[in-house]
Amino acid sequence: MVRNNNNNHGSFSSIKTYLNALKHTPQRLIQRVGSVSTTFDEETRRVRCGNMRKTLRWYDLICFGVGGMVGAGVFVTTGHAAHDKAGPAVVLSYAIAGFCALLSAFCYTEFAVHMPVAGGAFSYIRVTFGEFMGFITGANLIMDYVFSNAAVARSFTTYFGTAIGVSAQSKWRITISSLPKGFNEIDLIAVLVIIILTLVICYSTRESSLLNMSLTALHILFILFVIIMGFWRGDTKNFTKPSDPTRPGGFLPFGAPGVFNGATLVYLSYIGYDAVSTLAEEVKDPVTDIPIGVTGSVILVTVLYCLMATSMSMLLPYDLINPEAPFSGAFIGKTNGWKWVSNVIGVGASFGILTSLLVAMLGQARYLCVIGRSNIVPVWFAKVHPKTSTPVNASAFLGIFTAAIALFTELEVLLNLVSIGTLFVFFMVANAVIYRRYISVETKSPWPTLSFLLCFSLTSVIFTLLWLLLPNGKPKVFVLGACSIVAIALVILFNYAVPQARTPDFWGVPLMPWIPCVSIFLNVFLLGNLDGPSYARFAFFSVLAVIVYAAYSVHASFDAEEGILSHENLENMKDPIDLEDLTLKVQK
Repeated sequence: MVRNNNNNHGSFSSIKTYLNALKHTPQRLIQRVGSVSTTFDEETRRVRCGNMRKTLRWYDLICFGVGGMVGAGVFVTTGHAAHDKAGPAVVLSYAIAGFCALLSAFCYTEFAVHMPVAGGAFSYIRVTFGEFMGFITGANLIMDYVFSNAAVARSFTTYFGTAIGVSAQSKWRITISSLPKGFNEIDLIAVLVIIILTLVICYSTRESSLLNMSLTALHILFILFVIIMGFWRGDTKNFTKPSDPTRPGGFLPFGAPGVFNGATLVYLSYIGYDAVSTLAEEVKDPVTDIPIGVTGSVILVTVLYCLMATSMSMLLPYDLINPEAPFSGAFIGKTNGWKWVSNVIGVGASFGILTSLLVAMLGQARYLCVIGRSNIVPVWFAKVHPKTSTPVNASAFLGIFTAAIALFTELEVLLNLVSIGTLFVFFMVANAVIYRRYISVETKSPWPTLSFLLCFSLTSVIFTLLWLLLPNGKPKVFVLGACSIVAIALVILFNYAVPQARTPDFWGVPLMPWIPCVSIFLNVFLLGNLDGPSYARFAFFSVLAVIVYAAYSVHASFDAEEGILSHENLENMKDPIDLEDLTLKVQK
């Protein structure tokens, strides 16, 4: 183990000690990159930095899940998916995407019940694959949250303007010609919304939940209104007949590829349930409440999305659907006094945007808080306010950061920077849940499990590339079928050859390893359908995260590890038997 001669003062006490620490970077990377945390470590860090108050129940989690998912996404992605990808079969696209989200939710739930801390996917990856992969996961998730929240805040301005009949572009945004296009429209309303919600989440999680419940209830009423209007004013012939006879017709105008391409696009509407897992530390009864809250919200949202897609497909032929505003656009051109419906839909979308923004901002703050507890970013972010029991520092910092980006960055620019990081994290969590089930301290060798995960992921990548590159026809069907048989054979062989090393004490993913494997495949498949800018963003921020880790995080983590058993640190543990108390409570 590499020792720092200035260890008593840490690696950052002076320029000299920092330069000395940089000399030992390679050795420290070897020591810290693969260091795996434990559940006990996560709990003791939580105790040292302050406890978040346990105030949430399953119905709070369902409302947070619904509020986080049913936001601006469905009002935008549905139009693009129906008009350009799947046609009326966008209903099937939503069902497939919901199924994929449910499988990922199962994987999240097993971790959240076993380890009810606020770190979400960061903590799950850290205790499975080590500190470095955990940091890359957390960094990408936070950047995804910040960019998507900034995009959602700017879309609030647009939808709110639609609701009251004002053009946000000309009335509420200030254009500065000296700035480059895409960054030259100042949106003060988006900034104001972010600041208000930041103050709310800093004040109290319980009050945030009550606000979310109120907004979500109103939003659900508007969604039901949209569904009813579609079934009432729509026509079933629009399921099969486009307005232009030269366009492909039928329920599947673009075939099965169009359905799956549509599922890739609309899957972004489901991203938000992972934020619920970051609230696990504040749940009264994790064993009961988390499974109901996470899986229940995904199922409920899937049903609502399928009904909304059906409603929209009945209102207009797919080739007349407005990709930018599919629901409100269906009534803008209507006569006979139906234009008011578009204003009502604008109000509903505004409520949805606020709820999704609130939940996402709660999630991003808790991710940063737990990363701070791990000492790989300044521990200042990990402080929990003693009066509010919320991570005020992390919430305020990310709120200001998000507001600054939302102030001037256009929606189109931001949307190109979102999604791939989240799908990558879902992929990693599915791998992690298999790894933890089949690997333990008593396991002789992890290589059978690691080899299976690598082979299955590679098979999924090959299937995805063949799907994208081969022309349609019998050869493509034959090759894809052969690839599917190989993937299924790998799972069967692994299931019989490698026994599970541990069984969950409270709640576990059913049909192990089939459900996580299907989740791995679907996430790889969806990743393969993303565009080039998404991969460019992922590469850029991953490289940036590696630089930050090597320049700061590995040294801060090393210092914390060296001093973890010091008398001073032991005294800072306010309640060293908190984990034992938690375990006893869970068993009851």
